[in-house]
Amino acid sequence: MLRTALKPKWLGWFAALVIVVIAFIWLGLWQFGVAHTKGAHDAMQDEANTTRVTLQNYIKPHQDFPADGSLRPVVVSGHYDPEHQVLVAGRVLDGTDGWWVVTPLVADGSNARIAVVRGFVSTPSAPAPSTGTSSVSVEGELAPGESPADGTYPAGQVGSVNLAVFANQWGGQLYNAFIFATSEQPVATAAPIRTFPPPEPASGGLQIRNLGYAIQWWLFAAFAVYMWWRMVRDDYRDEQALKAAGENVPDPEERNASV
Repeated sequence: MLRTALKPKWLGWFAALVIVVIAFIWLGLWQFGVAHTKGAHDAMQDEANTTRVTLQNYIKPHQDFPADGSLRPVVVSGHYDPEHQVLVAGRVLDGTDGWWVVTPLVADGSNARIAVVRGFVSTPSAPAPSTGTSSVSVEGELAPGESPADGTYPAGQVGSVNLAVFANQWGGQLYNAFIFATSEQPVATAAPIRTFPPPEPASGGLQIRNLGYAIQWWLFAAFAVYMWWRMVRDDYRDEQALKAAGENVPDPEERNASV
């Protein structure tokens, strides 16, 4: 089969193959570099977003949710509004079905309400904040509102953190976000309410899309090598089949010499 591969026709194709493979490998390395650069940038952005900010300085009432606001650590001071506390159904914590306990907090300065997920309960009841109308400082992570939920729910329950619904029910100004509370000062939340941990942020490293492009280019290179090898193999098998059939197939070197 080596002698078949050394035919001028296949040597010409091999030269083209080398150029194509080098180009595909280079394109794959370029995309890999882009994936690494974007991944590092995303990781740096995530690290920058870990700086805790005061809610009132970061977002205004009714302002669109910030592009970099998801899971942004925030702190807000104000007082809870327990009369408008609701339970959000269909939540799970450690394999247990239950409800989020969402209580509006009236922020100092703006007097606008921000929905606070104070925690999780496994039965459809939760005590009001123990601070009453006293001031409290809440630390947590910011999240955008959720989509509307289908279905009907008992009084005092909803299917999602739908901020449009809360705006109608609570009245006044509302922040276009909600907070997963991680701590309070003074502590206003007690058993049976359990802290509900905020979602984990996406990990940094390599940017997946460009990494996929890199792998794609390398697969193209491998496929090109395979196709060249297969065409040479098929040519060789055709020669062997003709020889087996008794036909005289000139040796490639003899054929070149005659020319």
